[in-house]
Amino acid sequence: MNLHIPKLILKQFSHLLTFTALFCALVVGTIGSVSAKDKVRVGHFTWPGYGFLYVAQEKNLSPDIDFEFTIIEDPIQLFSLLSSGQLDVVFSTVEFGPIATAEDMGFKLITFTNLSNGTDNIVVRSDIKEASDLIGQQIAVLEGGLSQMMVAIWLEQNGVNVDDVQMVNLVAGDAAAAMTSGQIAAAELWDPFGAQVLADLPGARSVSNSREEFWTKTGLIGDAFFMSDTFTMKNRDVAVKTTKAIFDGVEYWRENPVEAGKIIGDAIGFSEEDVASILVPTEDNGIYMYSLEEAARFCGVHPGEAPFGQPNGQAEANWNTTNDWWIKFGFMTKKVDFKDGTDCALLKESL
Repeated sequence: MNLHIPKLILKQFSHLLTFTALFCALVVGTIGSVSAKDKVRVGHFTWPGYGFLYVAQEKNLSPDIDFEFTIIEDPIQLFSLLSSGQLDVVFSTVEFGPIATAEDMGFKLITFTNLSNGTDNIVVRSDIKEASDLIGQQIAVLEGGLSQMMVAIWLEQNGVNVDDVQMVNLVAGDAAAAMTSGQIAAAELWDPFGAQVLADLPGARSVSNSREEFWTKTGLIGDAFFMSDTFTMKNRDVAVKTTKAIFDGVEYWRENPVEAGKIIGDAIGFSEEDVASILVPTEDNGIYMYSLEEAARFCGVHPGEAPFGQPNGQAEANWNTTNDWWIKFGFMTKKVDFKDGTDCALLKESL
């Protein structure tokens, strides 16, 4: 298929992609006889929440699948590879689903995998006493990402129109440096960058944290995985096994957090300490990993309530909220149906 990604989206994300990221993508080989196993090509950028298939592979939790991993730090490049059939599965933040559906890019959101439960902050300088002080000021966000949405929602909740501030498109590391040097008034930062700014910039404070009830109950700030339509249609049994393997990796980590954390850290280049501070096997501060049953409830294909008081089927409300904001921001022009862009049935088939 001919891949078409809106020029505006490519522009907003282009700073993330360098030639070294493209040509030096880390490809991790698999162990065992390829001929005896189904190969599944998995892409993600560097984040512990995307590491559970490494656990599944290392511990032989899905013995008839060979997972081949590609790490590229640009999510748009990953989605391009997924759309062109060069990857089968991509882990990323959840918000790209409506855009991919509107552009008919040939893949679907399968499920939310985790929730930010304290790892994202809106951080302001010491002179910002209330939201209205940000009018006319610069706020760093990753445009086209969840950080832009989080800031916009918080501003709106506090009586400030998003058009009355200046959104500056910066990745988290650059945003943290700009805040510490006093160049910008506020930023949406995920850990470890948010914690660093709060520790290093005198008087800096968090005005909104993803552990607050609004964020946890709505589940707006989180991660997901996507699968190509070709993969799910032509290799449905392998797609089901892959889905199950992801959550089997999560369950192994819950029971063996130190061992699994080391596997993940070694695979993505994080220290065991950093992995342990981000992946927390309870509802304490960190990212909360859904179980297979919880993810299915969140998607509305299994009875019962999801964690944090999230209602059954909350995923559809998230999709609609994201779609609405992308229209407000100019990334999309129309609404797309949740059922057209998702394949939550895979979760049900994996139970």
